[in-house]
Amino acid sequence: MPSTHHTKMLILGSGPAGLSAAIYAARAGMMPIVVQGLQPGGQLTITTDVENYPGFADVIQGPWLMEQMTAQAVHVGTSMIWDTIVDVDLSERPFRLTGDGGDVYLAETLVIATGAQAKWLGVPGEQELGGKGVSACATCDGFFYRGKKVVVIGGGNTAVEEALYLTNHSDDVTLIHRRDSLRAEKILQDRLFANPKIKVLWNKQVERFVAGEGVSGLVGVDLIDTVTGAASHEPTDGGFVAIGHSPSTELFKGKLPLDEDGYLQVTPGTSLTAIPGVFAAGDVTDKIYRQAVTAAGMGCMAALDAERFLAEAEYHALVEA
Repeated sequence: MPSTHHTKMLILGSGPAGLSAAIYAARAGMMPIVVQGLQPGGQLTITTDVENYPGFADVIQGPWLMEQMTAQAVHVGTSMIWDTIVDVDLSERPFRLTGDGGDVYLAETLVIATGAQAKWLGVPGEQELGGKGVSACATCDGFFYRGKKVVVIGGGNTAVEEALYLTNHSDDVTLIHRRDSLRAEKILQDRLFANPKIKVLWNKQVERFVAGEGVSGLVGVDLIDTVTGAASHEPTDGGFVAIGHSPSTELFKGKLPLDEDGYLQVTPGTSLTAIPGVFAAGDVTDKIYRQAVTAAGMGCMAALDAERFLAEAEYHALVEA
């Protein structure tokens, strides 16, 4: 039997942004509800070693970090619900959202923290070697490849930026692109071509990520020339897929402004969307940084923005009465 849930704050998504918003909201007495979505805990649940989240001297595990955040949110008064939202009505407050099992959520404020997913190549070995040499985030994982050989796959801004970043750790960076020219901005291309640590393999497409015999990690990539069809192999210790991200904003098309890449638009320096009472935080609105710590900070911002919004609404209601 479907249920109806009422809350001052409904949070969609249970990654660092959603859980940080929940912690702040719960401590403010807002009794938030977190709808956990298809991937409870967000992308950190598929991340192994985490070395750049403040507060931990030793390497920690992504799933463990999200378990701790979840426990903290529950401890201070957050309700966690396993559900996936399939319909959203933002035409009036309270906002009305419907879960895939028929449950209805009525919310005075809404925080959208549904995140974004890295785009993958979908080739053999990619999934199996995830966290064992294959990554989609150089900023997150580049540190683990100090002094090692790495490759970056892609040809846009993201790929060039990842390759340039990786030169902080590696003197042997190879950019692999399936065409004979890059899509990246010219200033980035100029920096790439001027960097002696980077070489480019043109017209090459990754066919397979290869693990060595008796070796659990990545040892190379099998390539196909997109012009001649010739096969080749590039040895490497790390492979970084940099072909973009897809924000989880399908529910909000036509209901909230999105940019050309599908990210939710907010007022700069805030979490405010175009609809009063609706806020966005984390990777769903951030295409630049995409870090757990920045997502957590944005979740804090969303909770504080929502708290102020409700206080102003209650004040105006009292004055009008």
